[in-house]
Amino acid sequence: APLWMILVCVLAAVITEALINRLRGVSLSIPDGSAVITGLLLALTLPPSFPFSGGALGAVFAIAIGKQVFGGLGYNIFNPALLGRAFLQASFPVQMTTWTLPNTARFSNIDAVTAATPLGQFKFERILTDNLDLLLGNIGGSLGETSAVVIIIGGLYLLLRKYADWRIPVSFLGTVFIVGGLFWLVHPTQYPDPVFHLLSGGLMLGAFFMATDMVTSPITPKGSWIFGVGAGLILIIIRLYGGLPEGVMYAILLMNAFAPLINRYTTPKPFGEVAA
Repeated sequence: APLWMILVCVLAAVITEALINRLRGVSLSIPDGSAVITGLLLALTLPPSFPFSGGALGAVFAIAIGKQVFGGLGYNIFNPALLGRAFLQASFPVQMTTWTLPNTARFSNIDAVTAATPLGQFKFERILTDNLDLLLGNIGGSLGETSAVVIIIGGLYLLLRKYADWRIPVSFLGTVFIVGGLFWLVHPTQYPDPVFHLLSGGLMLGAFFMATDMVTSPITPKGSWIFGVGAGLILIIIRLYGGLPEGVMYAILLMNAFAPLINRYTTPKPFGEVAA
């Protein structure tokens, strides 16, 4: 089902992009690949049991409202895939928080076995999932949450090929590890260990593939550090003190909103220019 969801989301995103291009009377922007990436990333954040129609709706929202309403690629303020997911989270809260246990498909008499994600289990039941299970994906969650090893390998490939600014994932993950570790050291029975924070939820996917979006993240090295640290701090606050177990989406979207301000104060002024 996850592969079909990827196909549905990608097709919906591409078709929406093409239709809006036509309505606006501009050249077709499908070849730049951004619509395909948006559909793919959105699908990776959705539960395996989420309806295809909902995935398509999220992709339409991501492209139409998250991207094209701002003027298209290069003008959008927020990451379109995350905005699409936020829309689905608000529209279908029950379906967006229903997860299927791994390895249940082999039992023909079981339609769906649902369980909380590792973050949800810890948040509401104080049950800590083994870190090895988190790394290998032997957990309930979306495709982007249950493949930590694959996500890390893909993320490192992006960084090595310089397709993404390494400062953002390093500062994002580093802040989560350090701050989460401090809480754990102070009260190890109340807070999860820092490795659990790194491997659980959508942090790896968000840090490597969403926070690094060149359009919605700062353009300066100093700004990238600020962006990553800010996202990490917001995430830890939401995970430990918020009403929801996960906060990657909100952390990145909030920092997206601050990216223009970060750019303004971290971009070097031309020599001789007087500050306004």
